[in-house]
Amino acid sequence: MTFKVFVDGQAGTTGLRLLDYLAQHDQVEVLRIADEKRKDREERARLLNAADVAFLCLPDEASREAVALIDNPDTCVIDASTAFRTAPDWVYGLPELVPEQRARIKASKRIANPGCHASAFIMLVRPLVEAGLLPDSEVLTAYSLTGYSGGGKNMIADYEPTDGRARDERLQSPRPYALTLQHKHLPEMVQHGGLQHAPLFTPIVGPYLQGLSVQLPLSLAALGNVTLEHIHSLYQRYYEQELFVRVLPLGDDAQLDGGCWDVQHNNGTNRVDILVAGNADQVMLMARLDNLGKGAAGAAIQSMNIHLGIAEDTALARD
Repeated sequence: MTFKVFVDGQAGTTGLRLLDYLAQHDQVEVLRIADEKRKDREERARLLNAADVAFLCLPDEASREAVALIDNPDTCVIDASTAFRTAPDWVYGLPELVPEQRARIKASKRIANPGCHASAFIMLVRPLVEAGLLPDSEVLTAYSLTGYSGGGKNMIADYEPTDGRARDERLQSPRPYALTLQHKHLPEMVQHGGLQHAPLFTPIVGPYLQGLSVQLPLSLAALGNVTLEHIHSLYQRYYEQELFVRVLPLGDDAQLDGGCWDVQHNNGTNRVDILVAGNADQVMLMARLDNLGKGAAGAAIQSMNIHLGIAEDTALARD
């Protein structure tokens, strides 16, 4: 069976990457909109309502307007903005969140695609909260390293000038941002991480295109004085059935690059790697993914596959 799919916002970074994935998918027909009609309300409404699955790759307000154009009850909407990630009538599109999440995705016609930083953070935090190791009242500190593609077309243009200019020297080094500690992913990190309070979260953009890693340092005393082995085993059990999650061996230097963590290692895949490191008193929890893959378009395809009853890894690379 072939399913009809429409990407509203196909010219943006996530939209273009979605089209790349869909071109490799053998069970979908992509509905196209002419360039000159991309902002035509009637044409967009026609295609949105003709689709089995409509992906919205738009700013928040434009996503809300697009949803209002859909009156076909059979159209499943997968929205990539932040507009609906904490809305009670939308399902969060992270299948690995809890055991019942896949059933929710399959049953829902409104799926909110997770944010890239949020995906990695939540996949580190939620298992600890579910196990009762991490109190939901804890105020966590975390930071994230990400490629500049996470900033969209404008940031990509800054890092990849096309007029013959060299890249601005200031962009050669990492650049922490969202310094008011109010990053737009925080609400979903709190809600779907199972927390009461927002973490102290600092994202840092690096001088490379894609690849993301969230680092979460914790005191083992805050986790009930458990060992690194206990935490590692917890993650192994939590994610043992997951196609796209790999919990790396504990204390295996072969998983590192000269003792360092390669943030770009999962680029081109839909995989998340989780690393547990540290010492007898402290633990460093790390999760890496492709911010254009599992952190954006790949996650959207994964949710589509689940919703349509297609093999979950169709058109998605695990390695």
